[in-house]
Amino acid sequence: MQDYDPKEIEAKWQKIWAEKGTYEAKNDSSKPKWYSLIEFPYPSGEGLHVGHPRPYIAMDIISRKRRMQGYNVLYPIGWDAFGLQTENFALKTHKQPAVITKENTDTFRRQIQNLAISFDWSREINTTDPKYYKWTQWLFLKFLEHDLAYKAKMNINWCPKDKIGLANEEVIDGKCERCGTVVEKREKEQWMLRITKYADRLDKDLDTVDYPERVKTQQRNWIGRSEGALIKFGDIEVFTTRPDTIFGATFVAVAPEVAKKLTGNDFGIVAETDRESKEKKGVDTGLKVTNPATKEQVSVWVVNYVSADYGTGAIMGVPADDERDREFALKFNLPIVENYTKAGFEDFGTKVTKFKLRDWIFSRQRYWGEPIPVIHCEKCGVVPVPEKDLPVTLPEVPMYEPTDTGESPLATIDSWVNVECPKCGGMGKRETDTMPNWAGSSWYFLRYADPHNDKEFASMEALKYWMPVDWYNGGMEHTTLHLLYSRFWNKFFFDIGLVPTSEPYKKRTSHGLILAEGGEKMSKSKGNVVNPDTIVNMFGADTLRVYEMFMGPFEQAIAWSEASLIGPRRFLERVWKLATKVSETASMNTEDERMLNESIKKVGGDIEVLGFNTAVSNMMIYSNYLDAKDVITKSEYENLLKLLAPFAPHITEELWETLGQEGSVHEAPWPTFDESKLVRSRCTLAIQVNGRVRATLETTANATENEVKAAALALPEVEKWLNGAIPKKVVVVLGKVVNIVV
Repeated sequence: MQDYDPKEIEAKWQKIWAEKGTYEAKNDSSKPKWYSLIEFPYPSGEGLHVGHPRPYIAMDIISRKRRMQGYNVLYPIGWDAFGLQTENFALKTHKQPAVITKENTDTFRRQIQNLAISFDWSREINTTDPKYYKWTQWLFLKFLEHDLAYKAKMNINWCPKDKIGLANEEVIDGKCERCGTVVEKREKEQWMLRITKYADRLDKDLDTVDYPERVKTQQRNWIGRSEGALIKFGDIEVFTTRPDTIFGATFVAVAPEVAKKLTGNDFGIVAETDRESKEKKGVDTGLKVTNPATKEQVSVWVVNYVSADYGTGAIMGVPADDERDREFALKFNLPIVENYTKAGFEDFGTKVTKFKLRDWIFSRQRYWGEPIPVIHCEKCGVVPVPEKDLPVTLPEVPMYEPTDTGESPLATIDSWVNVECPKCGGMGKRETDTMPNWAGSSWYFLRYADPHNDKEFASMEALKYWMPVDWYNGGMEHTTLHLLYSRFWNKFFFDIGLVPTSEPYKKRTSHGLILAEGGEKMSKSKGNVVNPDTIVNMFGADTLRVYEMFMGPFEQAIAWSEASLIGPRRFLERVWKLATKVSETASMNTEDERMLNESIKKVGGDIEVLGFNTAVSNMMIYSNYLDAKDVITKSEYENLLKLLAPFAPHITEELWETLGQEGSVHEAPWPTFDESKLVRSRCTLAIQVNGRVRATLETTANATENEVKAAALALPEVEKWLNGAIPKKVVVVLGKVVNIVV
């Protein structure tokens, strides 16, 4: 048998699988469906590094196992390609974003295909393709039609370096999350989506899905559901979760925006994002209001720890019961009532439910995004672009730099902006803001069900078959907002009859990062990025796949180690050489059967709980067991190849063919185990005398307690320690230990 040569084997089978369409999902299959999903990648100019494929390989293992279990599997791929990263790179290199996107996706596709991820490439989508974003625009018009999209003037976060408006979630510690520049506040009209209309359902329906508790907690914290009361302090309405403390309220604290509405004055106070750790700042507005419980006049202060985005933007200050209020009261010498009644507060509270969740800012003043499909007409107002005129495509222009005024660069292109109003025929102007790149990723999982449909965004027939997604894996950084936004879109579509299920995903899991050697995050600037092409050329794709699953628990971050690739490579070479030990005359004894069935149970069970590292470890142990034998049965080898196939698809396909098997190993039935074969025929027990091991005893696995006791007491090593004495107690734990107390 020739030596293991991954380059030759991997090229051969990738070509065969592509020609046969082995991994293409069928819309008309009689098999039960299974829908595996990863977060589709953003194709950057640097290409993949070895951290990117970790979730692809993991869900590939799930998908390959499901195919072997008889499912019609949809495991699709696409590109989330609009957004600031590509636009900035285009500005830097003086290339068109569309050209860069094509180059980047070509690189990513080649790299992913070299790893034999069993994606259905016939369903590939790209958010920047007009055939795709036509439907993103169409769906936006549905939001507009149902009054869930609106335009409002508001203060936005403005990054002076990137010259772009940022959503709250894109500001970290007061800085732009992309470039680290301190953000400014600018007043601007923005398109908004009324996600707040779905706040209650987004919170409650988390009880119906299989998400890790930490993910549900993140979602619920962002939604911020609070049961409380509205109480009138004169003309100011405050929201409180503790109405029973009203008799201890000695001042009212309001957000800067609320203070300006009340007085018309700007007090120079800015609400802090991190309100717990910042210094408490405040200014007396000069206003007085009446505490409805005590009838006393209390002062109104504008403070930096109350946000206009939560509740009513006003709270009652109760220094005796709230540490934050106490700190503020002590600093500004405000009254503190230590002992007060907590009875009778019901007379002043109107019970309400409030949410921290704010409506979603949906505008971006950039070029590289989906144009928002509306026309502004002085006579007719906001007019939707007719469906027949979709998509509204981006104009090809030589210059698309952001403007200093805050307007989109599209606003300078008169030939594109000035159009006829579809309603009255008069002159109108196109909307020049574009959508955020959250838009395309909020519904992509639906398009995969019917990606080539040019009549509708996806047919109900296809959606009824494929939805909901059975298992969705992605990064922890997207388990709050992306998950929230896509759940919101899906719920709205469900309400208007476009999709068959209220929740888009049955199950969601997350993976840890692969860090650079030394534990730092991989980044081009640090020069510590490892290109998977290099590893594939040196070791083969199967070795890379097995190593990434073996290197540590899937949900934890772990550092890359090139030296550690040797172990998985040697394991695959051992499996390769085992083919020479297969004998038609070989047979299995009881221990052989136990080892095989134990491996089938262990590997299959570990895959279901993302225990890929322990699954690989077990297969290594089993291959060592087989290697220690002179000959092995065809059944033993076939089953090892089936267990290994989802992890190392090329080598197992080649060895399957070498065995003379019909068809593909990836279409063979997944092995099943026999519970009765898992019982050890013999076992070794530790024999303790007064708690210390003095001997061992080998016995049959089904020996009774009395048989084990008698055999243990008869051992010469035990008789020596007993020295003729009768034991006070003999404790037998079958299969494990005998403890003799003298």
